[in-house]
Amino acid sequence: MTYDRLVCANCAAPVSEGRCPVCRANRERLQQENFFAGINPMALVVLLAVLIAAVALLAHQTT
Repeated sequence: MTYDRLVCANCAAPVSEGRCPVCRANRERLQQENFFAGINPMALVVLLAVLIAAVALLAHQTT
């Protein structure tokens, strides 16, 4: 889950804005725990498509 959709229980603002110390602490924790937390889901889809295309090209060249 990306942290840009989370709402802080302390200040009721989006965690990505970091309005209070609780938001900022949770935002930092989420960024450190998960490398893909800050990546746009569409970017992940594009990365997966490129990876599949590369594997398909490699498989086609070896046959």
